Amino acid sequence: MKYVDEFRDPALVAQLVKRIDASAARLPSRQQPWQLMEVCGGHTHAIFRFGLDRLLPDCVEFVHGPGCPVCVLPETVIDQAVALAQRPGTLLCSYGDAVRVPGTGGSLLEARAGGAAVEVVYGPRDALELARRHPDKDIVFLAIGFETTAPATALALQAARREGIGNFRALCHLVLIEPPLRALLADPQLCLDGFIGPGHVSLVTGTRPFDFIPAQYRRPVVISGFEPVDLLQSVWMLLRQLEQGKACVELQYRRVATTSGNSAARAAMEEVFEPAPSTEWRGLGSLPHSGLQLAPEYRAFDAAALLEPRAATGAEPGDPRCGCAAVLSGRMKPPHCPLFGRECTPATPSGPLMVSSEGACAAWYQYRQESADDRR
Repeated sequence: MKYVDEFRDPALVAQLVKRIDASAARLPSRQQPWQLMEVCGGHTHAIFRFGLDRLLPDCVEFVHGPGCPVCVLPETVIDQAVALAQRPGTLLCSYGDAVRVPGTGGSLLEARAGGAAVEVVYGPRDALELARRHPDKDIVFLAIGFETTAPATALALQAARREGIGNFRALCHLVLIEPPLRALLADPQLCLDGFIGPGHVSLVTGTRPFDFIPAQYRRPVVISGFEPVDLLQSVWMLLRQLEQGKACVELQYRRVATTSGNSAARAAMEEVFEPAPSTEWRGLGSLPHSGLQLAPEYRAFDAAALLEPRAATGAEPGDPRCGCAAVLSGRMKPPHCPLFGRECTPATPSGPLMVSSEGACAAWYQYRQESADDRR
């Protein structure tokens, strides 16, 4: 508890709030607030859990970014996973959040209720162990996530290849953090003044994927931890850069992350994966070189090879009123979506941002009751 208390110390929080207020007061006044995008969904939940957004001055606000791996899953990937789960002799393994993401024909959870074989696992090692125990079945792991989770999938596939486990496969939708940020910064309709970088991704990548932001767009970046003191200190560090007219990548999360990242994790990724020509993102469309696919030596483990061409189901796409795409790209706040808290709730989600434990809509719903101010 001493460790946690240190990063939730009310005295430190109050001190940082004073520093933030002082720095914000020295920024040039303008009609639009200074917008700081927290890229990671874990940061979003911490912000709302601890009410950190309410500690900021009116001229500074958080903007939610596309750093939740479940939230950026396109419907096509869910549809593929459902088709595999319904395939005779196949067991589809998934992280818990992903089983509730709706596809065009329903979610994995709904498919399981209809008799499909779906197992919730903590990670690829659990799925690999199921493949060892059930050699008569094709065990498919739905591999999603950013650079944070890609090494674990790579290690599991390396073990499967080494042990000759031919019934273990991965359906990959592993994505990279840099391309979506490039897409957002290139959008003239968005005005993002700084970025709170994802601490967990940086454990693997280091700070290199964020160097282009200050170099090309003159925006500051601070890689942050996940406790209240971490996030408030990161806000202050960003405002200090803006106040001084500087733009660089700073590392607040020094107790865990380093500028160089984890070379062993990256080596495993480089052996097992290669850049995909293009990858589909919910809300951002198809982005070139934004995801990973299995390298030639590992193509035998590609679960997509088990899929057969299927006729169109005639299923309708998700509700066009759903604001998930706008929220995860920083264009909308969750309570401004017409479905939020009404037709779209954790029990009846219309999109992935209400499903994921890192989704912005789930954070707003869980930690904040809607108010008139939220709908301005």
